[in-house]
Amino acid sequence: MAGPSTAERGARRPKKGAPAPARPSRPAPRRRLPPPRVLLLGLAALALAGGGAWVVYGSSWLRVEATAVSGTRVLTPAQVEAAADVPRGAPLASVDTEAIAGRLVRKLPRIDTVEVTRSWPDTVELTVTERTPVLLAPSRGGYTEIDATGSRYATVKRAPAGVPLLELKPADSASLRRFGREELTVSAVAVAGALPEAVAKDTRLLRVTSYDAVTLELTRGRRVVWGSAGNGEPKSRALTALMKAEPRARTFDVSAPTAPAASRG
Repeated sequence: MAGPSTAERGARRPKKGAPAPARPSRPAPRRRLPPPRVLLLGLAALALAGGGAWVVYGSSWLRVEATAVSGTRVLTPAQVEAAADVPRGAPLASVDTEAIAGRLVRKLPRIDTVEVTRSWPDTVELTVTERTPVLLAPSRGGYTEIDATGSRYATVKRAPAGVPLLELKPADSASLRRFGREELTVSAVAVAGALPEAVAKDTRLLRVTSYDAVTLELTRGRRVVWGSAGNGEPKSRALTALMKAEPRARTFDVSAPTAPAASRG
């Protein structure tokens, strides 16, 4: 069978510069719908999520039914629970733990820190850390407790055992006008924190007459001249060595820790 002639081949070729013949358009691909199984799984997930949210927030389950208090020493659990004002019957998940902690610290200054946690299914736990007094200031009706920061946070009728009294007697001195009673109290707290353990146990009174004149009254009529609150560590070491070297002394002077002195008078 004879092939196409030259004229026929020429007729099939497009002329130079002529537009190319348009290609037939393809139909748009059809969007595949997810199989019924995928739809069912998605609907089931939504139902579970909605049901879980209802259980946590809308149902009568997982609601606050109890408050557990721990860590108290002077405060009672009832006092802490009342100040916390935990919303009974509210969904446990919606309890504002930060707001509860803020109320406790504001209403009960004796509390130093508090941890508020949710204990599923129905309890709010309050773990309290109370402030520890390092000095006591005599006040009307009792004693004001002072913590390691110099804060006066509570008044008690009876002095806690082992906590020395603070006696501020700066009178109308230049030291009082310059530093004020609060700063002098902070200095006294610093001295109390620097004392050797054995001396701290025997300290009955810490007297401040000026910023650089702090003295301690100990048991058995002994007295320590400490000086200013500075150089606490070298003064502590010097006092320990001096008491070992002079066990019968009644006055120990470590205001200059490089030249400590002791006397029996």
